[in-house]
Amino acid sequence: MAENSTNVRAKLALWGLRTMAMSAGRVAPGLTAAWADGLFRTPMRPRRSKTSEGVLARGRPKRLRLGGEEVASWSWGEGPRVLLVHGWSGYGGQLTAFVEPLVSAGYSVVTYDAPGHGKSTGRTSSLPEMAEVVADVAEAVGGVSAVVAHSLGAAATAVAMRDGLRVERAVFVSPPADPRHGIQAFARTLGFSDEVWMRMEQRIEQKFRMKLSDLALPLFVPSLGHVPLQVFHDVEDAEVSVVDGEAVAHAWPGARLTLTEGLGHNRILYASHVVSQAVAFLTEAPRVAEVARVEPLARVAPSPVADVRAPLRLVHNR
Repeated sequence: MAENSTNVRAKLALWGLRTMAMSAGRVAPGLTAAWADGLFRTPMRPRRSKTSEGVLARGRPKRLRLGGEEVASWSWGEGPRVLLVHGWSGYGGQLTAFVEPLVSAGYSVVTYDAPGHGKSTGRTSSLPEMAEVVADVAEAVGGVSAVVAHSLGAAATAVAMRDGLRVERAVFVSPPADPRHGIQAFARTLGFSDEVWMRMEQRIEQKFRMKLSDLALPLFVPSLGHVPLQVFHDVEDAEVSVVDGEAVAHAWPGARLTLTEGLGHNRILYASHVVSQAVAFLTEAPRVAEVARVEPLARVAPSPVADVRAPLRLVHNR
């Protein structure tokens, strides 16, 4: 009953926002776009699970001062560092299923809550800012050898790598291919008109002095083929379409794509077979011939999503 009550309140709140958004958008699209922009860049802070909190409690906590905000971070183990990067409205504890297997494999592990998320300070965030934080945290801990990143955190990691972050291997879980899709989905959910979301895009581009199209992963990740990449994506992901994960894997030379079924957008982070395959990928010895090979995108066949039957199946491996 409590869960039903919560769902009803959430639906009523969304209905109220949609009514306000549609009315304001017709009367004052410019002001509505400014309001929508602030709303869009304000992440939620979800309830933290007891399991993840237990793993974080066994880590070494540290507060990092980055970009005027205090960033909560945790670390475990000794050895080459692996950075765990959460997504939008997430927190570092969501990736703690990777901690014990990586520490057992001889790595040290670092995770954090981005500004505006979890236990860090700040109220708003964005993809460009999250990308800066990925690079800043990596630098603050002395560099990282690998990254495991979820959702928008994967896009932020790719942008950071494009802009100079050095890693030897990367694992992306449920990566979005284009940030503009998120803006459009947000606008559709709240009932904003096309004029409002286009004005939102313009405001964001002016704020960060960049084109959002420059953040579309398929356009720049072909230059990152020297870094081996493993992508995991669930075919039933309702938040980031599996088409996005396929597009990222197809554009990244040499990337591997593993599709799962029935895990959705977040449960995939706790699936033992996903975690074990990710750790196995990170512990592989470098294969110079494979890393150096850059095949034309035109030679990549689409992943046969319709043929997925097993809970975990490798469908793309160049």
